[in-house]
Amino acid sequence: MFAQGASTAEQMQVHTWEWFALGGIALILILIDLFGHVRKAHEPTLKEAGIWSAFYVAIALLFGLVILWRHGGTLAGEYYSGYAVEKALSVDNIFVFIIVLASFKVPRKYQQKVILYGIVIALVLRLIFILLGKALIDQFVWMFFIFGAFLLYTAISQLREGVDDPDAKQNEIENYKPNAVVRFAEKHFRVTEGFVDQKLVVRREGKSWITPLFLCIVAIGTVDLMFALDSIPAIYGLTNEPYIVFTANVFALLGLRQMFFLVDGLLEKLIYLHYGLAAILGFIAIKLIIHAFHGYDLLLNIPEPGIALSLSFILVVIAITVVASLYGSKKREAAEAAAPQRSTTGTKGQQSDTQNVPGSVGDTSNTPRQDKNDPNQGPFLNN
Repeated sequence: MFAQGASTAEQMQVHTWEWFALGGIALILILIDLFGHVRKAHEPTLKEAGIWSAFYVAIALLFGLVILWRHGGTLAGEYYSGYAVEKALSVDNIFVFIIVLASFKVPRKYQQKVILYGIVIALVLRLIFILLGKALIDQFVWMFFIFGAFLLYTAISQLREGVDDPDAKQNEIENYKPNAVVRFAEKHFRVTEGFVDQKLVVRREGKSWITPLFLCIVAIGTVDLMFALDSIPAIYGLTNEPYIVFTANVFALLGLRQMFFLVDGLLEKLIYLHYGLAAILGFIAIKLIIHAFHGYDLLLNIPEPGIALSLSFILVVIAITVVASLYGSKKREAAEAAAPQRSTTGTKGQQSDTQNVPGSVGDTSNTPRQDKNDPNQGPFLNN
């Protein structure tokens, strides 16, 4: 169909055992997290989160060497490019996780379990999306136009988020509404009034009840679908091989739990993150659109960016975004410190706005928002 895509497909012959090996690695990593970290409820220290984040990045980089050995440098480059994109986009996932966890008021020590189980749900759903996306682009050339246009729209949305008032982020936490899956569960199942330790399901008077922790896991897993809608078309702009697409998603998502506790306090310092993501998504969108035109033998005089250029562009943008964000954040903090302090006089005993924010990330309240007179009601039915 496409010269580049066809050649890639011919080079990469993925055997069944490779899929099973990938599944086995993913399962082992999940079990390590489940029995080594999540089993005993606790809040990870920065040291623990840093060590395990580095471990997951190392595993991902080593797997790229396996692809290099098995399938050659071009496909290894596609894998590393896809992984870099998925890792960058996963940072944006973290903010949404913060919103969901804060809205459910999940105690800090239980958040590991919620994120891990949510990621497992997300991986299953993403695999379905990846295989569906592959079937579509194999059958319909014009799907690349759709993917490209959607990524351009997403890039513009990222730019708009970059210039939003910082207070808009807090408004998202306060105004979060559960998705249809969570609302269905709240309506059709008995939901306990508050958290019951780490339990997801409890038995009371011979009846089964689900807990708000269960609902939060469902929310985390299903909310990831909106990220899949841009990340999967983005990575298909870099490779035509679903094995590489899924592998990059596996390692990016499985390392997300550790990265959440490592960077959730640093997100406010990545002040130019949305600009960097917009640049990456915009670049891939243009690449997809050129690729689509070439499929119809149009605009052949405009070369499609190769994988070496794509990987270089992505890494440079990520590096510039991080360095510029940290520098800009430092300057902003210095300017705020030098500015005259705002008057704090007012009603005696009045707290600051940030202290009054319900469900902040550090909130350890065990009771979700609900009508306590109705034990069947979930945390959002009154919203």
